[in-house]
Amino acid sequence: MAALYPDLAGQVILVTGGASGIGAAITRRFAEQGSVVAFLDIQRDAGEALARDLTEAGHAAHFRAVDITDTEALRKAIAELGATLGPVQILVNNAAHDERHATETVTPAYWDDRIAVNLKHQFFAAQAVLPGMKAAMGGAIINFGSTSWMAGQGGMAAYTASKSGVIGLTRSLARDFGPYNIRVNAIAPGWIMTQRQIEKWLTPEGEEELMRRQCLKRRLVPDEIARFTVFLASEEASACTAQHYVVDGGWV
Repeated sequence: MAALYPDLAGQVILVTGGASGIGAAITRRFAEQGSVVAFLDIQRDAGEALARDLTEAGHAAHFRAVDITDTEALRKAIAELGATLGPVQILVNNAAHDERHATETVTPAYWDDRIAVNLKHQFFAAQAVLPGMKAAMGGAIINFGSTSWMAGQGGMAAYTASKSGVIGLTRSLARDFGPYNIRVNAIAPGWIMTQRQIEKWLTPEGEEELMRRQCLKRRLVPDEIARFTVFLASEEASACTAQHYVVDGGWV
């Protein structure tokens, strides 16, 4: 049974990319804490289904279908949710897309799109919620990176470049907003077996290599990332900021 953190009950949480995979696990875990959970995702059907399931289970869940690469749409959604639910107290910048790409075929437009989904939205989502956190003299922001760039993974240069940039963003925000008791951290998941990863990327050869390199000789699942995210958002992690936490079963 997962831990419960009483300080999270009633807090307004915002999760980007919260409709599927790791994001859905995070959304569920915060809902189970008694938090008021808002989540954004481009996948309307999946988001509405998750919000319905959580609401029917008695949780406070609010979904908005948003293309997070559209900065004005992102800002508008956050403003509307804030007006309805109150200021965001915890932001989880989870949304990302690890589409593989050959360097030779990358165009400027494709590069800009990868940066927009994997890094740019994190900055502008943080920018949108920081005034409320400053006024409250407290808050937590959790940005999602990746172990892919640390492992030297190829075939996705725009993705690994953007994910390595998450560390710089995190440390800078933590420095600037620490005086307001706002904590900013990053989580770098390893190879987490979401349904998408299993369907698109997992091969017998890839799993064999993973089991050879990973200290824990088993598949890691989204809920393991979600449980750590909830802990990092709670007051149990009250002294943790400007850090980059690798959660990968001992891979890199």
